[in-house]
Amino acid sequence: MNYFFLLLLTGLLLSGCSGNKPLPNQIFLMPTPGLFDEEMTNQFLAGKSVSGDPPTILYATDREPAAHDDKRFEFYSDQRGQVLRLGQAQIRLTHEEAVSYEELRHIALLKDRDEDYPLEIAEVDEFGALQRTISPLDEQTPVSPEPGLRFSNLINAQLTRSKSKDVYIYVHGYKVNFENPVLVAGELWHFMGTQGAFIAYSWPSSFKVTDYFSDIEDAEQSARYLRSLILHISQTTDAEKIHLLGYSMGTRLVARTVADLSLLAYGLDAGAVADQVKLGNVILVGSDLDRSILAGYLLDGMLRVCDSFSLYQSAQDKTLHLSEFLYGKARAGKAMDAAARGDKIRQYLLDNPQIRIIDISQAAEIERNNGHSYFRSSPWVSSDILATLRFNLSPEQRGLERGEDGVTWQFPEDYLSRLRVSVQRKITAHQP
Repeated sequence: MNYFFLLLLTGLLLSGCSGNKPLPNQIFLMPTPGLFDEEMTNQFLAGKSVSGDPPTILYATDREPAAHDDKRFEFYSDQRGQVLRLGQAQIRLTHEEAVSYEELRHIALLKDRDEDYPLEIAEVDEFGALQRTISPLDEQTPVSPEPGLRFSNLINAQLTRSKSKDVYIYVHGYKVNFENPVLVAGELWHFMGTQGAFIAYSWPSSFKVTDYFSDIEDAEQSARYLRSLILHISQTTDAEKIHLLGYSMGTRLVARTVADLSLLAYGLDAGAVADQVKLGNVILVGSDLDRSILAGYLLDGMLRVCDSFSLYQSAQDKTLHLSEFLYGKARAGKAMDAAARGDKIRQYLLDNPQIRIIDISQAAEIERNNGHSYFRSSPWVSSDILATLRFNLSPEQRGLERGEDGVTWQFPEDYLSRLRVSVQRKITAHQP
């Protein structure tokens, strides 16, 4: 088979091949997570009054700002910026008729929508570069602590208004523009009731299918900036925990970052690690990372710097099937044959329960976009991830069951009813 054709096919699958697609600077509002039945929806809508503009989403990016005459990019390009820029963005719904934010909240919770609702960024307010990421050889970037201080102050302001005192960071996948992670982070934060502080991390992926391999290197070089962001938040804000959610190629960046932090924390006791890093849940979804590389990270101490590590896998992810064929190496996000796990692997997983391998192959509605974008398209999987982030529920508390191998977690048929009971119990326990 022609190598270029295979690369092109892999890129198309990784970027999704649905017929009705939003513009490059937009996303369609994700399906409502299955957690939201009528009772949960009413509680959500009654949770707080809404007026004025929709909330802004904090972002961090190591992309180069777009030039004023750039016709391809409005805010940031697909080139490396060599520093980490901080800011906030406001999201709007583009629709034939004007829709208020209060109306959008109701639309987002509709189970059966009769049309797509495109989201896009209305405006961006960049604060500047995070000082600790500016190279001493950089002669152009203004050096000031103010961007980092403003960013930290906004995080603290959001935490003050929230019951949750945690920070959540979303890291996107391959072949998307700057806008994509900001919009995805916005909808995820919305379904979490805008609790805690949510940050979109946008690394310089390209919107070209043929830039697959250059995107891999871009993701890997961004690990230094994500690591700096995590340390900045842990050292300068009131955050109790920092949670990471990585998707597709973005899981390479997340895993490398956590592995680097574990090496930096070598020699520190558990208390010092928890105080200086503050990582809570680390979640990898649709991971395009080499399974052996991830195993090496775990063996080198990755678990020392996070409370839990969740790896979502699927046997129906056609994108990862092709990626595995292209590389000739197993992908971390592809469901592993139980027979391939030896006794020592099983025992290692049992001895380290903070490793949570979740097989979503039996979950509802995972087939869209070649089975690769299930974390947004499947109401079951999105509910599971949101319940982990918002309520810190374990797999068993969320209603998952052990698979036949005794180490993976799977979705039972009555998963949603189980999850709702657990979430309701959690909400009731925290009511005054």
